Amino acid sequence: MTADRRGLLAATTLRAVGTSTVGVLTGIYLAEIGLDAGAIGAVSTAGLAGAALAAFAVTLRADRWGRRRTLVGLSVLAAAAGGAFLVPESTGPLVVLAGLGMLNAMGRDRGGAVILEQATLPATVPPERRTFAFAWYSALQDAGHALGSLVAGLPGLLAAGLGLTLATAARTTLAVYPLLMLATVPLYLSLSPAVEPVVPRAARRLSPQGRRIVTRLSLLFSLDSLGGGFLVTTLLSYFFFERFGVSATTVAGLFFAARLANLVSNFGAAWLARRFGLVNTMVFTHIPSSLLLVAVATVESFPVRALLFLLRECLVEMDVPTRVSYVMAVVEPGDRTAASGITNLVRLVGWAVGPVLAGLAMQHLSLGAPLVIGATMKIVYDLALFAAFRRIRPPEEQEA
Repeated sequence: MTADRRGLLAATTLRAVGTSTVGVLTGIYLAEIGLDAGAIGAVSTAGLAGAALAAFAVTLRADRWGRRRTLVGLSVLAAAAGGAFLVPESTGPLVVLAGLGMLNAMGRDRGGAVILEQATLPATVPPERRTFAFAWYSALQDAGHALGSLVAGLPGLLAAGLGLTLATAARTTLAVYPLLMLATVPLYLSLSPAVEPVVPRAARRLSPQGRRIVTRLSLLFSLDSLGGGFLVTTLLSYFFFERFGVSATTVAGLFFAARLANLVSNFGAAWLARRFGLVNTMVFTHIPSSLLLVAVATVESFPVRALLFLLRECLVEMDVPTRVSYVMAVVEPGDRTAASGITNLVRLVGWAVGPVLAGLAMQHLSLGAPLVIGATMKIVYDLALFAAFRRIRPPEEQEA
């Protein structure tokens, strides 16, 4: 499984570069071609809705279609629609193509391909190394996100160096997304049959115990993801761009630094989880990150806001490897694809609903309103998660 794990890690890194480029740059690009905040929110919602539909299909059918075949199909569809997205300049076609291309306004790689990769990864390591395996998986995603944020800074350089309009330079840069999606295809084709599920088809349903756990987690994750939908990268970059008039290159640099902070935090999360437990690490790193986000919305100085935002990014992703590791640990191995699919799908639906509401809040309340609303929802989620799951421990914590 080592070669397969390397192939999956390489593919997720490439996909993350494209996803981050789209997340950081799309809001600026759409603003430059004349869309307002409400329309940008609608396009963002359509992209996340497309990702949610793909995740739903993966959850139900991927094990029957074959994981390799499904991964290749998702990459080809994303490349085709992502390339077509760069042609129209009116809201209707952009909404449709964003949905088909699964353009992720979160700026973070979450979708059908991630579901299949997360379901496969635990089988490649012993239980005591599972969280560190997911830390590496998330760290490589964040490395890709950081690189994508740098790529998103190219429009400013192209506009200055070649005399292009910012809209044309941004459109040219966004072409990296379909190219990267195509680059994942040979990696998926090279995977061995060992990545396919070994559980007989008739048994590929959640067990009663797994159903109870996944249902409770999904209800909580829906609240967290709805709050996250108010904080998608597309709208955060638009917030900094509009509120302070900073350049696209400055915004890209800020998100590059943020993704580097995310990258390092994955290993901090694994270290904390080994000592204090997965649930404790998830909750008590997430709440401070939300409080920092409220501060970002209220402080007037851009440098201070940028510093607070980066401090928030040092903490906000610590719940990602720990959360995935926890879900995969507290269900049976035969439940992992369904558990990964359902919990990721719930999160995608919440993210899809959030941006359009956030865009309206920006238009009718204030540019910073979505930050306060999203942070408040996340704090409520953290407290509820701790109350419901602090006594349900994964195998390695029970043994300890």
